[in-house]
Order: sequence, then C-alpha cells, then structure tokens
Amino acid sequence: MDKINLGIYEKALPNSLSLDQKLKFAKEIGFDQLEISIDESDEKLNRLYDGTSDILKKSQVACDMRIRTMCLSGHRKYPFGSSKKEIREKSMDIMKKAIEFSDNNGIRIIQLAGYDVYYEESTADSKKYFLENLSKAVDLASKYGVILAFETMETEFMDTVEKAMHYVDIINSPYLGIYPDIGNLKNAAVKYGTDVIEDLKKGAGHIFAAHLKETNPGIYRDMKFGSGGHTEYERSIKELKNQKVAIYTGEFWDHGEENYKEIIKDSYEFLVNKLK
Repeated sequence: MDKINLGIYEKALPNSLSLDQKLKFAKEIGFDQLEISIDESDEKLNRLYDGTSDILKKSQVACDMRIRTMCLSGHRKYPFGSSKKEIREKSMDIMKKAIEFSDNNGIRIIQLAGYDVYYEESTADSKKYFLENLSKAVDLASKYGVILAFETMETEFMDTVEKAMHYVDIINSPYLGIYPDIGNLKNAAVKYGTDVIEDLKKGAGHIFAAHLKETNPGIYRDMKFGSGGHTEYERSIKELKNQKVAIYTGEFWDHGEENYKEIIKDSYEFLVNKLK
C-alpha cells in the first residue's frame, strides 16, 4: 500500500459534514486523499464561484489531508455537446472555473464524465460540439498543468476505455487521458460480450487513476462493497498496477445511514484488501 494512494469519494460521507470534518474523518479511517465532488446540483456547482476554493486550500493544510482529484459531473446538466449555445457556454465556464479551482488547491486530475450530452439526444452535432469544446478545455488545462481524464460511463457514448481512447487519440495531448470506473467497465463487458482486461489494455499509457465501485448488470451505483456485485477487482487492479496506475478512489454513496462510520470503515478494509 505504500506504493499507491487510496482516496474516498466525497459523496460517501454525509453531506451534513463540513469539508474540514470530511477531510479529518477520511484521514482518521486511513484514506490518503478525498475526491471532491462538483456535481450538477447548484450547491456543488456554486463551489466554483463562491470562495470555497480558498477555504478548501486552508482546510487541506489544517487537516493535513490532500484532495488530489475532482469528480466533475456537473457537465451532465451543462454538457459540452448541448444543442443550446448558452448551455455550451456555461459548460465551458464551469470547465474554466474547475481548472482554476484545481490549480489553487493542488488538484492533479479532473475526472470528466464521458457524455457528449445527457438530458438531450446524442446526435452528429452533439458529438461535433463535444469535440470542439473538449479541445478548448484541454488547451486551458495544459496552461495550468492540470490533467483531464474521462470516466467510463453507463451510456453507449463512452462506456469503454476503447471509446474514450477515440477522443484521447484525436486530441493527442498529455493533458487528456482516462480515469476509468472498473465497475462500469464490467457492466459494459457483459453488455458487449467482451473482457474488461482487454479493454483496459487499450488505454495503456493513458490511464491516470481508477474508480473502484460495486456494480451488477444494469446497476451502476448505490451498491455496498462486497454486496454481491460482479466487479472484477483483482483482475482489473492487477492490470492497472501493471500499467503503473497508483491512484484509486473508492466510489460509494452515503444514504443517511446512522452507522455511516462503520460502513466507511468496512469499505476501506474491503478496498485495502483488494489493492494488496
């Protein structure tokens, strides 16, 4: 474990906790970092505009706990590929603010949701807009030395490493790569009759980190670790380690359970054992 970093997804912790409390508790459990969430809710998106960046910078020092990655899922609501110009402009403003936020806080990787659009129909135009704005986003990220990396999602647009590599190859920048979700990849492998490991190999040299998550066919979230999912942890982690991937994040969700501390501790132990 001294050769890898294990993080916890912010939404695994109760939203009622302050950022300080989240950082302190994650460190207490044994995690090496916290992955901050900038999702599509106004509450989380406003973090990019309301001064949270400077507060978080101080909290990392005060708590002696790092935030190295950001899960930027706010583009679900404001996607690069939207048919509406004002939404595309908002998507790029969010991207700019997220990069500046990351630069200020020493965040190394921004995980991008692999969608051209989410609440609209995917079309040739949405793919064209997506690529145009992705190119602009990578140019801006490179200016700050911040890496953008696609999460493999649940929709057919980008549910495999191979599909993500299509765009990584087009952009051809060291500042764009892949941050796959191995649970989602297993669902895609079942759907297409393929193999997770062969798919991961197609991203060799371009995978910067990985989400570890429990899934089952058609179920992409809200499962507890060890609850009967089909995610291929051992095989996937072995391949990722062979590719020198050293940053992993446990992705799970808090649902207001009174025993959330026990759930998080159990999740930590589950993940540590898989990563040994």
